[in-house]
Amino acid sequence: MKYKLKLLLPFLIILLSLSVIAGCGGSSAAVKVKIGEVTRSVFYAPEYVALSQGFFKDEGLDVELQTIPGGDKTMTALLSGAIDVALVGSETSIYVYQQGADDPVINFAQLTQRDGTFLFARTPDNHFTWDKVKGSTFLGQRQGGMPQMAGAFTLKNKGIDTAKDIKLIQNIDFANIAGAFASGTGDYVQLFEPQASIFEKEGRGQVVASFGVESGYLPYTVFMAKQSYIGKNKETVQKFTNAIQRAQLWVKAHSAEEIADAVMPYFDKTDRSIVVSAISRYKEQDTYAVNPVIDDKEWNNLLDVIDYAGELKERIPAGTIVDNSFAQQAESSVK
Repeated sequence: MKYKLKLLLPFLIILLSLSVIAGCGGSSAAVKVKIGEVTRSVFYAPEYVALSQGFFKDEGLDVELQTIPGGDKTMTALLSGAIDVALVGSETSIYVYQQGADDPVINFAQLTQRDGTFLFARTPDNHFTWDKVKGSTFLGQRQGGMPQMAGAFTLKNKGIDTAKDIKLIQNIDFANIAGAFASGTGDYVQLFEPQASIFEKEGRGQVVASFGVESGYLPYTVFMAKQSYIGKNKETVQKFTNAIQRAQLWVKAHSAEEIADAVMPYFDKTDRSIVVSAISRYKEQDTYAVNPVIDDKEWNNLLDVIDYAGELKERIPAGTIVDNSFAQQAESSVK
């Protein structure tokens, strides 16, 4: 009997060890994080890369992504607790702060560093100059949103007075702007990708300029959360930011074709060649941030853009509603 026990003892020890390991694994379940993105766009390619390449999972996060059209609706979802993190224009955090929120929204990880819209001309023009916009009908974006403000800022810098030099149309909802242009409204329109590439392929006109290039670097689209959420979930926010940094480095190191393959599950109804074209255009002009840090120069440029649009009550120092500690840690530790 003792002999049999000696033979069985090693196997019992192994079984006990495995059961302990299994038990430990079961107790460290992934942390759930709910993201609300303001729209589904290849403009946010690094976000989808973080999901498709398993970067969030590697950090022990179970990320649930939902699209909530419109910055106001996305912010409402964040403030109500329906989502944990919002991916939306950083101007929305400023608007919340200006309203005197008790629990302000804090920007903690930048995703895009340029405006994502392009000037699309109904008539192809390989020799475009900005003065040709004067006297035209211009189909613009919603007033108060970053696309419209970056557009107006650019037009001003090009010597175009939107009140006098063009017929500006701004009363069309974001979701219907492309359809309005396709039906014949406007000589020029301000479009995001992939819509610009789709229209080019359909022969509806040509991209003649980039508002992203002309308006400069700014924290255009940012991951943000309520101050209270960040305070209670610092480890989760750090892991989230680490995953975003990995995705940004991955996007920087890979071709538009490789990135398209990684994000196609999120654009299954879009032609792959269109996705490649859109990503290529964004990569060429450094639209995707290479790290999540929001620097002071970018923030001040953002304030200039919002101030020109008449939407800024006071200049808000970056440190008031920007927390770069997670981004800086991710930049230094993620390689």
